Amino acid sequence: MAHMYIFGTIFFTVYGQLVIKWRIPNYGHLPEEMMAKMVFLLKLFLDPFILSGFLSAFVASLCWMAAMTKFELSYAYPFMGLTFVLVFVASVFLFAESVTIYKVLGLALIVLGIIIASRG
Repeated sequence: MAHMYIFGTIFFTVYGQLVIKWRIPNYGHLPEEMMAKMVFLLKLFLDPFILSGFLSAFVASLCWMAAMTKFELSYAYPFMGLTFVLVFVASVFLFAESVTIYKVLGLALIVLGIIIASRG
């Protein structure tokens, strides 16, 4: 059950990243002028889906605090590397982002690092 806290942290972190990326293009680019920039960011923040992404980050933090009561940081933290892998895979399917050999090799190194770190 304790590993569910780590899983919750990963899940809510990935959800937040994906939903924010999904919604941001609906608003265009960040304006240059300061006042327009503030209005733009306020509109983003008031978007219910983007707000759910921020809430998701908060829930991920709660899960992480619970995980820290059960595991050593040096054991639990490498699992956070899975967020890179999951966001990459989801972004390829959801947003048609590019897959390059460098990205795949980098992710393979992350997974290898997680496997090695979780053994100790």
